Amino acid sequence: MSGERNQERQNVLDHFGEAVNMTTGELEKWLHTDHSREVGQKDGGESTGHASGRRIVQLLRTRESELTEDDLAHMRKVTGYVRRHLAQRPEGDTSDTRWRYSLMNWGHDPEK
Repeated sequence: MSGERNQERQNVLDHFGEAVNMTTGELEKWLHTDHSREVGQKDGGESTGHASGRRIVQLLRTRESELTEDDLAHMRKVTGYVRRHLAQRPEGDTSDTRWRYSLMNWGHDPEK
């Protein structure tokens, strides 16, 4: 792998690590809550964010050397979602809001 590709890969890993501030255990526990299942875009079944949270748990358990291009693409998607969503922070206390719960499905707790 070229040095440029290695640097790009490392950037993806770094940005993902900054975006996902919940531990594997915290995220797994969260994904089992009713609040987690109630938020996000759905087309009849599981929300996009909830499915992403399950994928993030898998990614957190995967050795960096075993991550595929598809894994890195999802990590980029997670990073982009978290950044966009944080920019839309509502005013006031967000501790018990759909905004926070949606972010938590994507592995980021804005209260941490």
